[in-house]
Amino acid sequence: MDQLQGLEYCIDSNPSWGESIALGFQHYILALGTAVMIPTFLVPLMGGDHGDKVRVVQTLLFVQGINTLIQTLFGTRLPTVIGGSYAFMVPIMSIIHDPALTRIEDDHLRFLSSMRAVQGALIVSSSIQIILGYSQLWAICSRFFSPLGMVPVISLLGFGLFDRGFPVVGRCVEIGVPMLILFVTFSQYLKNFHFRQLPVLERFALLISVTVIWAYAHLLTASGAYKHRPDLTQGNCRTDRAYLISAAPWIKIPYPLQWGAPTFDAGHCFGMMAAVIVSLIESTGGYKAASRLASATPPPAHVLSRGIGWQGIGILLSGMFGTLSGCTVSAENVGLLGSTRVGSRRVIQIAAGFMIFFSILGKFGALFASIPFPIFAALYCVLFGLVASVGLSFLQFTNMNSMRNLFIVGVALFLGLSIPEYFREYTSKAYHGPSHTKAGWFNDFLNTIFFSSPTVALIVGVFLDNTLDYKDSARDRGMPWWAKFRSFQGDSRNEEFYTLPFNLNRFFPPS
Repeated sequence: MDQLQGLEYCIDSNPSWGESIALGFQHYILALGTAVMIPTFLVPLMGGDHGDKVRVVQTLLFVQGINTLIQTLFGTRLPTVIGGSYAFMVPIMSIIHDPALTRIEDDHLRFLSSMRAVQGALIVSSSIQIILGYSQLWAICSRFFSPLGMVPVISLLGFGLFDRGFPVVGRCVEIGVPMLILFVTFSQYLKNFHFRQLPVLERFALLISVTVIWAYAHLLTASGAYKHRPDLTQGNCRTDRAYLISAAPWIKIPYPLQWGAPTFDAGHCFGMMAAVIVSLIESTGGYKAASRLASATPPPAHVLSRGIGWQGIGILLSGMFGTLSGCTVSAENVGLLGSTRVGSRRVIQIAAGFMIFFSILGKFGALFASIPFPIFAALYCVLFGLVASVGLSFLQFTNMNSMRNLFIVGVALFLGLSIPEYFREYTSKAYHGPSHTKAGWFNDFLNTIFFSSPTVALIVGVFLDNTLDYKDSARDRGMPWWAKFRSFQGDSRNEEFYTLPFNLNRFFPPS
């Protein structure tokens, strides 16, 4: 009764190998959106050319694949893709606009210097998650979380990314809107269509709809439909404007310190630490959502902490390789678990294999990475919404006839959307965040924290939940349901879902 209904494969049950490979490829295609968007935005600001952008995309995908494998094998063991994070954009933008770097006249040298500065900041700041994770401090912090407190955090993991949805679809409505309609039609209205007892249209809706709309977009490009349109429209609609395929090498293996030795600046590192904290909070919500969509028990405190520790290692790898971003749980891939109704760990591990393979074979990876952004944004409209609704599903374990609970959920959700929106509007008009003191690291820290909807929701929701009549409201908060999952021995299913492979639990026993 506690689990979501209709999921066909849970965390430990696997589809056939052929189906698993196709589903893994779907997750790879979806992960390309963020992996391409972040470098596409940041690399030109740093002075990089198309070749630099391709190398950063390849490196990001390569490290993304490694981190996903590590997380599914040794971390939380949940079927989560560990991808690039937008939380790191604020401190990275601050580094790019550092006067010491902007004074460099040679574009390529400025790109390399900026990249090394970002690498140094990521390497140092990764220690936050490594310490919080492996010391079990995050497990202790999670004692203050209840189903009620987690509702706004998980919900805003989806709702908080609304600006990545239809506003991007609207940049090219002729391919974005048909993509949205086609994906919903295949995944929902035609989900009962079976071919050899397999619900093909529901299971592979993303793959089929992306192929159809991508071909349609290419037809519009080839026919000259955008020949006399503004540059912004052409950049969003055309399939030949990414400049990834021509600039990509046939074979290139990313390696640590490929951009040179990282440079370290205390101000940059402090600003980046805020992004690492935001990534930690967003990932906590992502793991809770993934556990429900994989029909697993909520991850026990030490499993959650273990996953955060490995994610810290992932940010360290991101800094070593130079991905131009830290890492976090990919919310869109968590949503795809629900859309396909397949929460299998093996599928995500196959997706990680595709990320590594196609990042080495540059031309082939660049071909898939040239899919126009409005196509991804149309998928986000559905998948982010699905993640948000999973967060709302935790309300069933609480008493929503309680005015206390109504107050906490309502205020946390509203402020979680409203405060980041204020920070975004202020920044777009003033070209700097509301925190604008002479201490740049302090500005980066505050602006990064309050740009994140899940982080604001956690600060507001968990504080109110643990200070307003909390002693007399354990049942209303959902604590009796939650408590049995907190420890590894609390539920017999925990061992099945979260035990380490290769008999490693002998060396790393559950704490």
